[in-house]
Amino acid sequence: MKTVLCINDNLADSEAWATHLHMHDYETVSTDLKSLASMKADGWTRTGLLLSHDAAKTLAADTVGLAGWCRKLKADRIVVIDKPGESFSVKGEFNGSLLRITPSKSNWRYSAEVAARFLDGDQNVAAGDPQTFNLLRLAARVALSDVTVMLVGPTGTGKEVISKYLHNSSKRSREAFIAVNCAAVPDTMLEALLFGYEKGAFTGAHTPNKGIFRAADGGTLLLDEVSEMAPHLQAKFLRVLQEKEVTPLGGSKPVPVDVRVIATSNRYMMDEVKTGRFREDLYYRLNVFPLATQALSDRPGDILPIAILLLSKHTGGYQNIPELSVAAIEKLEAYAWPGNVRELENVLQRALVLAGGQMVEPEHLMIEMHENGARLSDFEPRARLHAVAG
Repeated sequence: MKTVLCINDNLADSEAWATHLHMHDYETVSTDLKSLASMKADGWTRTGLLLSHDAAKTLAADTVGLAGWCRKLKADRIVVIDKPGESFSVKGEFNGSLLRITPSKSNWRYSAEVAARFLDGDQNVAAGDPQTFNLLRLAARVALSDVTVMLVGPTGTGKEVISKYLHNSSKRSREAFIAVNCAAVPDTMLEALLFGYEKGAFTGAHTPNKGIFRAADGGTLLLDEVSEMAPHLQAKFLRVLQEKEVTPLGGSKPVPVDVRVIATSNRYMMDEVKTGRFREDLYYRLNVFPLATQALSDRPGDILPIAILLLSKHTGGYQNIPELSVAAIEKLEAYAWPGNVRELENVLQRALVLAGGQMVEPEHLMIEMHENGARLSDFEPRARLHAVAG
């Protein structure tokens, strides 16, 4: 989503809301109820809507209704900034999703990040750091072409997320996106999985299988951890990239394929080439456009947006996520995260259990257990039942 319409009648910090969204790469258009009637959404294919409490209340009481105005403005993501202690009902069927939030003065940043993440819709790319925004802008430009992409970075830094972003931003977005982890599939199975096979090609091949390349025809194929691919498969894979056709196992006739390939690795690929573990010619065929993800500790601005996205994932949506206190946010952003996003997700899942649906505080964030040799018992409630010897 690129455009967010902000109807800011009596909205406190209205400029701050617009600035925050603009920093998250949204195009913001600020207006008020008086100017809304003349607003034209003809050039918008999709928009988000940020409403002050007063604006939403007025539109909800209008004969058109809030839902009707949202349809007119082509808004599929709507955020209402409620006022503490004031409420009104919103009726009607919306084209998309509605989120109502009540920011606290001491934790405005958290509410603003929740709104930014919610307005993003289905992209699932949580970003708040300038480095990540630069990477996304570059990826969006790369997505306009069909060049092969080599994406490298430490484990757990979002390589598959960026790959999906590339696919969703490309002309292939309506076609299949298929990911294969080369490290998780045995070599004997990976060949059949990628290239397919004919009936009788090997023991157990009772029916033909077209394989992943043909299944991804017209779309995008992500080969995760491509550096783990066996040498004999690398040679066959190179031929597919060169000739744009696959020959299934047991077959003699090549089949043309139109697939955009994205390859990822958590290793420095030139070291793999120099040691002979990876073919040099295949490396250069894959490395047409290199992209790199950074460790989470190198992009601290992403920690809170990613945390909000993960909380939404594990609580069933943005309407259900507990608030992270200011102190909890500071604790998350002060940690080095050697396990990157996967470690952050584990910490947040534990915090949800310990917080019990209430605000997440620093004591709920078990992020120093292994660093400091802490024990699970250190995080148990103080009041415990003790066995009494009779």
